[in-house]
Amino acid sequence: MKALALEFFKLRRKWILVMTTLFLGAEMFWAFMSISKSMARNPDSTGWEAIIVTIASMNGLFLPIISAIVVSRICDMEHKGNTWKLLISTDVKRNHIYMAKYVCATTVLLYYIVLQTIAIAVYGIVVGIASPLPPSLMIQFIGGGIVTNFAIVALQQWVSLSIKNQAFALSLGMVGGFMGMTSDLFPVILRRIFIWSYYSGLSPVSYHFTNHSMEYVIQPMGAGALAIVLFMSIIFYFAGSFHVTRQEV
Repeated sequence: MKALALEFFKLRRKWILVMTTLFLGAEMFWAFMSISKSMARNPDSTGWEAIIVTIASMNGLFLPIISAIVVSRICDMEHKGNTWKLLISTDVKRNHIYMAKYVCATTVLLYYIVLQTIAIAVYGIVVGIASPLPPSLMIQFIGGGIVTNFAIVALQQWVSLSIKNQAFALSLGMVGGFMGMTSDLFPVILRRIFIWSYYSGLSPVSYHFTNHSMEYVIQPMGAGALAIVLFMSIIFYFAGSFHVTRQEV
């Protein structure tokens, strides 16, 4: 808890929450503009499903990038001024610091997902969607985003703490954003491998094109996909923790 409190204390001048909010604003502006145009062309497609599936798809582009930025900002402090040497000279264990950084990063991204959910609800009310906000769909949307963040943050933290040059970690985030954005074009087998594809893979709504029109399909959260993401989260976290805590400083 002391290590976690220290991580949040060190973020007080990093402006991470402000940066995250601005990044979210850019995503929401783009998404809502796209949804508004789609609803204007197809009034019959107006509904919560259209909003959820669009946001989930765009999360595949935006969240890997913001995850890389957040994790890099949290981890680069230990690469500056030989901070690792100072930390290990105290009675704080390196694996505790590693865990504190992971919890700190996932908490920031939880803020992103919660704020995003509020924005979806407000937008739906403003555009006048007649049906009430579906709690089951929103819970699955939030859960899918959070679980996917677990795996991506674990991978990004491993890279950010292993390599001093944060350009590698940020490049991985950009590659992840590309993979997440184009994941629906890949075969199912490849989509299961790329963790960035699970923002849309764990979405409660998907879509199919039938007779030149888009049809929204409600899909339950697959136990297999959920198990894969959780398994990769555990592997990335413990492999990264084992590697970083035994790395020479």
